[in-house]
Amino acid sequence: MAFNILLTIFLCVFCLQANAALNTSFDAYYSYLWGGDHFSINPQRTEVQLKFDNSSGAGFRSKSDYGSGLFHVKMKLPSNKSGGIVPNFYLTAVPDGESASKPHFEVDFEFLGSTGKVQTNVYDSDAGHREQTFDLWFDPSADFHSYEILWNIYQIVFYIDNIPVRVFKNNVPGVAYPNKPMHIEASIWNAEWAGAVDWSKAPFFMHYSGFGFYACPGNNMAVCSCDHLFWNRYKELTAAEKQKMAHYRKTYMTYSYCAQSNTKMMECAYNNI
Repeated sequence: MAFNILLTIFLCVFCLQANAALNTSFDAYYSYLWGGDHFSINPQRTEVQLKFDNSSGAGFRSKSDYGSGLFHVKMKLPSNKSGGIVPNFYLTAVPDGESASKPHFEVDFEFLGSTGKVQTNVYDSDAGHREQTFDLWFDPSADFHSYEILWNIYQIVFYIDNIPVRVFKNNVPGVAYPNKPMHIEASIWNAEWAGAVDWSKAPFFMHYSGFGFYACPGNNMAVCSCDHLFWNRYKELTAAEKQKMAHYRKTYMTYSYCAQSNTKMMECAYNNI
């Protein structure tokens, strides 16, 4: 028992040290996934461009799976405005090549077109349907903005430019919570539920940068839950963060599954801060 405790502490410290110095290079964390020549990267390997037209989109994924972390990226949307396209950044437990239609864990940032509307979603070993949608308070195509997902054993927090906009807590009896390793994916594609694509505006170019993030690689969920990893100490938002989140949700949230009687789920009473 003592050996196991010492081993866990050692691994926790190792994970923290392994992620202590952020490298902004794409290659340090990610690899190409799909899209052929619709995927491109600058010579410095610090900015990725994904192209979407009526022949294809493109995507990339993290090299590792993770058991917890503070996942970060900067995104700049296409400047040509259209519905239908879905640029995104998300965590998923679905292995490469398997269908995402099966019940699984997933935590999403998805843009509904390029008009300034972003949707968050949580798949809780099911098909999701926990959408909350926001009108952004800036033009997401004018410059890069920061998008982050905190995931630990206590909560999932969605941040936009360091502002918390949504919390999903691990505190509801009978409600599952992501407890399997997940990897990161990012892509651009289209979906009818995001609106109609104006193909006269194609092609659409999505940009990603700021690839460094803090996370615990591997599949040992116990190791990835220890408090030696700083992001696991964020058990709850501060009073100031809760106040700021309440303001942004009241001002900019345009849809919540918790506000609809036919989509409301058990956790809604615990996650509406």
